[in-house]
Amino acid sequence: MGRYVVRRLLQAIPVFLGSTLLIFLMMYSLPGDPVRALWGEQSVDPAQIAALKKDLGLDLPLWQQYLNYIGGLFQGDFGTQIASQRPVSEVIADALPITIRLTLFAFTFTVLVGISLGIVAGLWADRLLDRGMLIFTLLLISVPSFVLGYTAQFWLAFKFQLLTPTVQDSEALGDLLMPAIVLGSLSLAYVVRLTRTSVVENLRSDYIRTAIAKGLPRRRVIGVHLMRNSLIPVVTFLGTDLGALLGGAVITEGIFNVQGVGNLVYEALLRREGSTVVGVVTLLVILYLTISLIVDLLYAVLDPRIRYV
Repeated sequence: MGRYVVRRLLQAIPVFLGSTLLIFLMMYSLPGDPVRALWGEQSVDPAQIAALKKDLGLDLPLWQQYLNYIGGLFQGDFGTQIASQRPVSEVIADALPITIRLTLFAFTFTVLVGISLGIVAGLWADRLLDRGMLIFTLLLISVPSFVLGYTAQFWLAFKFQLLTPTVQDSEALGDLLMPAIVLGSLSLAYVVRLTRTSVVENLRSDYIRTAIAKGLPRRRVIGVHLMRNSLIPVVTFLGTDLGALLGGAVITEGIFNVQGVGNLVYEALLRREGSTVVGVVTLLVILYLTISLIVDLLYAVLDPRIRYV
């Protein structure tokens, strides 16, 4: 397994460099001057703008800015936010715990509810409950997340007044309930369908028939033999989905006024501020690669027949 981990880490290097270079070039090719935008419509001395650009290293060629950025990453330096003149790492550190809390809330909702509904649908396949579940998941997949967010706000907050329309306290789990459900709804639909399909396929397998023929209790057949193999594709999806939830929080946080990383990226994009966006994306890439490696290592826990070479 050690050689496999080392090989995966080496493979992650070009992925990391390629993704950071791509987002770096995209952000710095956008029209507009984020330094000039600090003064809005007010007149300003061009020498003052030039001095600030020199302090931030924005007067250097683009390739040199990228190399300086990559070099700073190895020292924990994600750059400087232009608007506040604070280190980007500090700005991210303030917002990231809120986004992680929201993401884990949505992820827990997806895992618990999605796998449970998928198992029920798979065990009672082609029955009324299963068909209703397929229609429900198709509806969730078809509706864009921002439409689902505004719909939830209208019915749950304005119509029935069960929840607050926007988040007043980003650290209160009760306030994060509706954003977490909206954020995790699309993933929930995929988990239900994936679990259901996997359960149906494994129920037809020889090893399940053998376990039933040997007289094993139904609870053991389903809980041990069926679930261990059925959850392998679900774990694969959940591993990649955790990174997607972090990225997808941009829209959800904007709708519900959650002061997390997504809101930070949204405001930075409005200001054409590349340093903050590149810093956040770099952190998300690192998290995504780490989660993918952990998920791959979990395969051996779920299925001991899997060997790493």
